[in-house]
Amino acid sequence: MALVLKSDAFIDGGEIPRRFTCEGEDVSPPLAWEGIPEGTESLVLIVDDPDAPDPMAPRMVWDHWILYNIPASCPGLVDGVRADALPAGTGEGVNSWGRTGYGGPCPPIGRHRYFHRLYALDLCLPAELGSPGKDDLLLAMEDHILGHAELVGTYEKTPPGETA
Repeated sequence: MALVLKSDAFIDGGEIPRRFTCEGEDVSPPLAWEGIPEGTESLVLIVDDPDAPDPMAPRMVWDHWILYNIPASCPGLVDGVRADALPAGTGEGVNSWGRTGYGGPCPPIGRHRYFHRLYALDLCLPAELGSPGKDDLLLAMEDHILGHAELVGTYEKTPPGETA
């Protein structure tokens, strides 16, 4: 069985509900996974937006949430999970706002895609990583990825003057 990442809040390619965005409660969506490859020691979750700032003229990838050393025995994350409720040993990386933790979709213009990527690793990453940025985390993961799954959601802000 291949590694699979899913959410009860939205389907792959579907719209992320407002609750999980800057226009709502700005809490993380529920995520679940299955098919963890044999030999997996830890999991990494990276949520990013490659359409920033404008999907018609993207110039950067905006990192929304970075978690690493999620225990391989963990089946998923509940919606709105706080840092103090993450599975024991889970580390947090620094997102594009310059802080740890989840930051929901908040596109300045247009409909953006939000990639939720889960990686199964054959090791636990060293604690010395601290709160890495995505590039440092990807470098540390190199040659240790046993499997990868992806879930994509979309979001577009409500136009001014309209109600959601």
